[in-house]
Amino acid sequence: MARDLETQRRSLLESLRSAGIHDERVLAAIEATPRELFVDPHHRQWAYADQALPIGCGQTISQPLIVATMTQALQLSGQERVLEIGTGSGYQAAILARLARFVVTVERYQQLACQAARRLLQLGLSNVAVFVGDGSLGWPDAAPYDRIVVTAAAPQIPQQLVAQLVEGGILVLPVGSHDHQELLVIRRTFSGQEVHSLGGCVFVPLVGKGGWEE
Repeated sequence: MARDLETQRRSLLESLRSAGIHDERVLAAIEATPRELFVDPHHRQWAYADQALPIGCGQTISQPLIVATMTQALQLSGQERVLEIGTGSGYQAAILARLARFVVTVERYQQLACQAARRLLQLGLSNVAVFVGDGSLGWPDAAPYDRIVVTAAAPQIPQQLVAQLVEGGILVLPVGSHDHQELLVIRRTFSGQEVHSLGGCVFVPLVGKGGWEE
């Protein structure tokens, strides 16, 4: 099984390169992060398939291409403080921890947060703080952040998250309806914000006071 997973990991990396993931630091972080640790044992054989998988509580671990695309869009150099909204399995947080100085990640489900924290500890990633709360409001106690990434879909750009960015900071998140969203990259500027789209996507909804109603 281990040999099969290694073969699948190498195949995934090649497919990510072919799909336009060119940041070698991002690719190295994905290569170093065992995705099989973050999926249900029943789905382990599909750990390196380029698809989302269920993780419990009605949530999913995102498709690797989406994870890589969002991470690459953050333009991480290694010095940033990053806020992640929607810890889920902890997979995205693990990759961010290899690429940034410090990661704050917020999950609304305590069960998922505890599981993610154990996995991150198992990997020896000590530069991540996992919190339980309404991530749709961000995490103001540790603001401002250099980067924010949201792994659930908001109905509109959450200005409360933009406000928690430093000037020049970047927010990456899906915005749209329940059925279809655009993956947006927002940079906070002195005069407001610059926005561009990376294309269509489908995420679980961002539930909370700053997102969709439960």
